[in-house]
Parts: sequence; structure tokens; C-alpha cells
Amino acid sequence: MSDILQKPIAVLGAGSFGTALAILLARNGNRTIFWGRDPEQIESMKEKRLNQKYLPNTPLPPNLEITSDFEKTIEVARDILVVTPSYAFSQTLNRIKSLTDDDVRIVWACKGLEPDSSDFLENRVIEIFGEDCPKAVLSGPTFAQELAVGSPTAITLAADDGQFAADLSQRLVNQTFRVYLSSDLKGVQFGGAFKNICAIGAGIADGLGFGANARTALVTRGLAEMMRMGEKLGGRIETFTGMAGLGDLVLTCTDNQSRNRRFGLALGKGASTEKAAAEIGQVVEGVRNTKEVRHLAELHEVDMPICQSIYNILYCDQDPKQAARELLTRAMKVEGD
Repeated sequence: MSDILQKPIAVLGAGSFGTALAILLARNGNRTIFWGRDPEQIESMKEKRLNQKYLPNTPLPPNLEITSDFEKTIEVARDILVVTPSYAFSQTLNRIKSLTDDDVRIVWACKGLEPDSSDFLENRVIEIFGEDCPKAVLSGPTFAQELAVGSPTAITLAADDGQFAADLSQRLVNQTFRVYLSSDLKGVQFGGAFKNICAIGAGIADGLGFGANARTALVTRGLAEMMRMGEKLGGRIETFTGMAGLGDLVLTCTDNQSRNRRFGLALGKGASTEKAAAEIGQVVEGVRNTKEVRHLAELHEVDMPICQSIYNILYCDQDPKQAARELLTRAMKVEGD
């Protein structure tokens, strides 16, 4: 076993997915330190051994260390798994950097881009920790509740360092959790961001009562948009047709465990964006992702009609029915374009 695996791994972020990953790591026998920013929530989790807010039906393993002390968490861990919302990623990295030397390895499961620049999160790691910092991203079709209870799950792990990929795989893999390795960090990151946009669209279509035909068409053409933009950004086709692309796209567009899909359902049924977000009660990453990806589409002059339609609904107050009509009445195209 690698010497690094003898050290604890830190999981930063006590939302549903962070909690599920912390449970997995602890159950696999890793010394896992689970940090959350809300001291009151953390004390409740310590006392009840439950994340009552996000995963109320799944007990936390007795060996999972839970804390709100960020400094002590970073002091003892070399491997750090960041599971904050994507808009808090840079701030979290800066806090880590202020407390430790450069001898850390960063992996994240945030599904989004840098909010102000629409840049990849990996570039923030490089900017703050340097080119040589081992980095990896986890993404794929995984709902937190199913992961937490041990339902069969597969995910993509993209890393730029072979030893880091091997060590993370050893920490994560068990009889019900399978990891597919990749070196395509850009493709995995973009797939994780774009699928959120399509999930909002699928929810809107179902909220409007359009049915399975429309939902399937949206998923299929959404995949075309993902590949068109993703390749432009440096991602690989096999990534977008794999777990972190098509797999995550199908999952989030077709199951109501997806916050983005439920948000879209509420919009399709007539709720305002504010009311729909309040109904979810958690961060809906697709709202920010829509703005970020539209910015990239304009910057790189890539046609992304689904993304543009969701943007019009979220940021220009366009009626969802009107947006759907405009999508359906676009000029005829050859499939594959």
C-alpha cells in the first residue's frame, strides 16, 4: 500500500454528494475527515450520526471523523476531495493554500465551471498550486442517495497523475462502486457542467407535458451540443459517449432525484425561477452552468440552441412554451451537424 494511503483523506463539503463520498471512503476503511462549514450542522451530524438535512436516512459510519475545523482538517491530509458548489471552488483552494505547503493532491467532484470566466476548475488548481500539483476530477451518473446506501454505481475518474489515479481508485473501489479511469480532465469537467443544463431542459419539457418523445429528442440533441462544444474545448469524443457524458446526461434528464430536472419541472409547470429554486432548497448548479456555457458558446462561436433556449428562460424571462416553439421551428438540419 502506498505510504500516502496511510494518511487521511479530507472531504470538503457536507452536501448530499460530499456526504455520500465520505460515507463510501470511510466504509472502505480509509481514515476520512469530513468537513462542513456550518458548525451547527456538524454538531448535529456528530450527535445523531446522520446528515439530517441532505441524507436523512443513511447512518454515517462510526469511523468517519466529522469536523467544522478547516485548519485541522487540512493539516493532517495530503489527499483533498473538494465537493463544494463550483462557485466556491476557488475560495476553497485559496483557504487550503494558506494552510499547507504544495505537497497536496487535489480531487474534486464539483460539476461546473469557474463562474466569472467560464474557465475549467483545473486551471484554478494550476493557478493556485502550480502545474505539478496532482489533480483529478470525479464525475458520472451518481445520485448521492443510491451511492450512500451502496447501490451499484460507476463513475469516471480523470487524473493527470498515474499514481494519484491508482491511489484514488484503491480508496474508492469496492464491490458496488466501480471506477473508470481517464486522462481527459477537460472532457469530464465539461460533461459534468453541460448535463445540468439539459436536465433543466428535460424537466421543463416534462413540466409542459410534452412526453417521452420530446425528452428523448432533447437528450439526443443535447449530447450533440455537448460533443460539439466539448471537442472545441479539448475534450475527447469517447468521454462524451461514456459515463461522464452520455451516462450522466441520461441519469439527470430522466430521474427526479436530479435537482436540475426537478427545477425544470417546476418551471415547466409555471413557477418562477425564484420559486422553483426555493422548492429545491439546495444549489441548482445548472442555473450558473447555463450562463457559463452560453458564454463559451459565444466566445468560440459554437451553435448551442438548447443551451441558448434555457438561457432565454432563466435570464431573459422567456416563456418556456415560446422557447420550445422556437427550438422546434428552427431551420432543418442534417443529423450529425
